Amino acid sequence: MSNTLTHLDDQGRANMVDVSEKAATRREATAQAWVQMQPQTLQMIQANGHPKGDVFAVARIAGIQAAKRTHELIPLCHALLLSSIHVELTACEPDRVQITSTCRLTGQTGVELEAMTAASVAALTIYDMCKAVDRAMVIGDIRLLSKQGGRSGHFQWEGAQ
Repeated sequence: MSNTLTHLDDQGRANMVDVSEKAATRREATAQAWVQMQPQTLQMIQANGHPKGDVFAVARIAGIQAAKRTHELIPLCHALLLSSIHVELTACEPDRVQITSTCRLTGQTGVELEAMTAASVAALTIYDMCKAVDRAMVIGDIRLLSKQGGRSGHFQWEGAQ
């Protein structure tokens, strides 16, 4: 891992990293987020009892859309042609939802931000859809679980299963 911040130039000014000389390689990143809620809220989601529709389906689509637009949200982030975006939502009894997102491409820069953005926006979508019945939901533990490819090689979060 580098000891320098790559988004700063020699004078310390914000700078988009030039990846034009980097080889295009297969890259993949997996991230997660958690949403904690009242047990009744999770039961409502699982029973498809929400008047706005299938909460997990809407959150999955929101996560996919967000990954594709990460460069519009994060300054200095490259626009990427993602080849795969997978968002999985899992109900964890009695009161949590785990969101795991994986993004892949063959390109010159990594997809960590896209994976983390997908998980984050999926979590925010659950909050948005369920806030009328549970404003005390907590979104947390948003993190990179793993990344593969590129110059820096493989990363695996030590707590990942």
